[in-house]
Amino acid sequence: MMQQTLPMQRKTPATRSWPRWRPDLHWVGLPVTVMIGLVFWHLLVTLGGYRPFILPGPALVAERFVATAQSGLLWQHTSTTLVEALGGFSLALVLALTLGYVLAHLPWLDRALSPVLAASQAIPIIAVAPLVILWFGPGLTSKLLIAALITFLPILIATVVAIRSVPRELREMALISGASRWQILRYVEAPLSVPVLFGGIRTGLALATTGAVVGEFVAGREGLGALINIARGLFDTPLIFVALLTLASITLSFYLVATLIERWLMRWDHE
Repeated sequence: MMQQTLPMQRKTPATRSWPRWRPDLHWVGLPVTVMIGLVFWHLLVTLGGYRPFILPGPALVAERFVATAQSGLLWQHTSTTLVEALGGFSLALVLALTLGYVLAHLPWLDRALSPVLAASQAIPIIAVAPLVILWFGPGLTSKLLIAALITFLPILIATVVAIRSVPRELREMALISGASRWQILRYVEAPLSVPVLFGGIRTGLALATTGAVVGEFVAGREGLGALINIARGLFDTPLIFVALLTLASITLSFYLVATLIERWLMRWDHE
């Protein structure tokens, strides 16, 4: 029986696993999600019968967006928020990267400062903002500091974790090879820290916008936070939606730019 079955098995054609072509659908995820959200929003307003001052429809918000953009009011407030968010993020980035690198190499200092840093996060930024504005005035400086305060810790934690995740053996090999501290940072620690570090950077960028808006809520005549306050006082709900959607667009743009920079750095380090 075995002699009869073996030839049958040899005649059976071998199955080859050809690679399946799978289309890259990542780029359509965001537009599809936005379209589904707009349809749901429209149906909610239509079927619920909400009045515009309670929940305006997408068409009304789009009309208000165009009118606000054409008048120049939207860009005036958006540019202010962008300056505050990016300025605060830049300040926090420099300080967090520097301190994070030091804490990653000095565990005793990390153990001393970690409780203080953790306790500082128990205080909401909305409670600290009035003090910052009282000390530094209602101008740009206070908004930058508020944005930096809320952005600092996520980048700091990501920096410490990223540096410590680098294998010790690689550092020792670099030291044996005669590499300096700067060369170890440039060729060993920095390339291997990019994925973890940019996780904190993306989070920090999103929080920087929140910090800028909080400062504008407390004391601000310009900015998207101030625009929301103005629209709330006028019961202009479509304008509130315009400001909120603009903030969401800014945060999404920050996230995409940070992702592109991360991919570019990863590709550049591997060349």
